[in-house]
Amino acid sequence: MGFADQRFNVNLSILFTELPLLERPAAAAAAGFTAVELWWPWVDSPVPEQAELDALKHAIEEAGVQLTGLNFYAGQLPGPDRGALSVPGEESERYRANIDVAAGFAASLGCTALNALYGNRVEGVDPAEQDALALENLALAARAAGRIGAVLLIEALNRPESPLYPLVSAPAAVEVVDKVNEATGLGNARFLMDLYHLSMNGEDLPAVIERFAARTGHVQIADNPGRGAPGTGSLPLEDLLDQLKKAGYDGWVGLEYKPGDRPSAEAFDWLAR
Repeated sequence: MGFADQRFNVNLSILFTELPLLERPAAAAAAGFTAVELWWPWVDSPVPEQAELDALKHAIEEAGVQLTGLNFYAGQLPGPDRGALSVPGEESERYRANIDVAAGFAASLGCTALNALYGNRVEGVDPAEQDALALENLALAARAAGRIGAVLLIEALNRPESPLYPLVSAPAAVEVVDKVNEATGLGNARFLMDLYHLSMNGEDLPAVIERFAARTGHVQIADNPGRGAPGTGSLPLEDLLDQLKKAGYDGWVGLEYKPGDRPSAEAFDWLAR
C-alpha cells in the first residue's frame, strides 16, 4: 500500500489561501483533487448572507469537486483554536445560530461530515459548566447532522498550540464522542483523528490507530515538526495511513498542512513519490 492507495482531499482553509475563497475549489481541481473540505469560511459571521453561501456553493459545483467536510462556526482559525460551542454567552449563541445554516449548506452539496470544535476554557467559568454546555450544543449539532445523513466529528487539538483547549488527547475526544452518542441515541458522533495534533501531544500514534480506528469518522494529516507537507518533518505518515487502512478505515484523508514558502499548487510533489 502507500499514498497512492489513499483518498485525499484538500482543506481549502489552509491550502490555496493565497487565492480568494471562490477561486480555491477550481485550483484544487486543477491540482488533481476531486474533493475538498473547509473550516467555516466566514470567521466573523455564523450566519452569512445567502448570496455568500450561494456563491461558494456555485464555485464548488463549477469546479467539479465534492465537499466532503465542513466545520461549524468556530471563530478565528487557525489557533489558538478557540471553538465556540462550550463558551458561554454570545459565542455559544452564535454557534447555535450557525448549526442549521452549516448543516443546510453541507446538505446542499452532499457533504456528510460536520466538525465541531469544543472550545477553549474560559477564565472564571467552572469547567463543569462549560462541559455541560458543550454536551448540550454537541447534541444539537449531532441531531442536525443526523437530519442530513451526516456524521458529527469531534477533534483533539494539541496543547502547545491550543493550551486552553481541553480535548488534547485521543481518549479525551473519544470520551466526548461517547457522551454525545449516549445523549442523542443517534450513534453518529465520530472521532476526527488528526495525526499532526496527536503527534504534537506526544501520543503513540500506532497505538491510537489500533485503539480508535473503528471509532474514526475522518483523518487529517500534516507532518511534524512544522505542520508542512508529508516529507517535510519526521512523521511516518505513509506507514500510519497504511496501518489505518489495514485497521479498516477507508474514508477520506484531509490534507491540512501549510504549503510553506511556495504556492499551494506546488506543495503536492510528495504525492508523485
